[in-house]
Amino acid sequence: MMPDMTPPAHPRHSRPLGADSFARPADAVARDLLGTWLVVPGPRGRQERHLVCETEAYLGGHDLACHGSKGMTKRNATMFGPAGHWYVYLCYGMHWMLNIVTGPVGVPAAVLIRGVGDHVGPGRLTKALGIDGSLDGQAATRKGGLWFEASGIRVPPQLIERTPRIGVGYAGAWAEKPLRFVVDPRRLPTITLPGREPS
Repeated sequence: MMPDMTPPAHPRHSRPLGADSFARPADAVARDLLGTWLVVPGPRGRQERHLVCETEAYLGGHDLACHGSKGMTKRNATMFGPAGHWYVYLCYGMHWMLNIVTGPVGVPAAVLIRGVGDHVGPGRLTKALGIDGSLDGQAATRKGGLWFEASGIRVPPQLIERTPRIGVGYAGAWAEKPLRFVVDPRRLPTITLPGREPS
């Protein structure tokens, strides 16, 4: 297994992504989250940083693969709220799915986090990082206990693979939309960062 990369910048110089980063269309957010850090509090107050390498966008009520396509329910109400909050739900009664809400209030759009560092697969990711439904509706901030930070990595388009989303065959033509974004994290250290030589 490949260990998570060492942050390019000292963590003390990193800041959480603000709500404005998520108040945009879900597909733009999904692409831009590649190469950022998902930050999780670790033992004894230490923080663990995991590089985001796989996401999926769910665009709103018109997207038939989206949970909000049939209107608001108790389960999906968080999706209709403000951007920058976590939408966490239980899939098949077994696996927690971690999503970040995007776009304007009232539009049920979100990005599913499918892979970070060594943890590929949304259910494996949440199990490994100890994420569960208690985060649903929480802001993606330090105070909320789980957040994103910029890593300084700019992922060029040629390194991003776009494919149809996984497990949404029920969504008709929407099942074929290329709204899954993947980058091989092993290639990211080769990117030149500001003020750094390629590694």
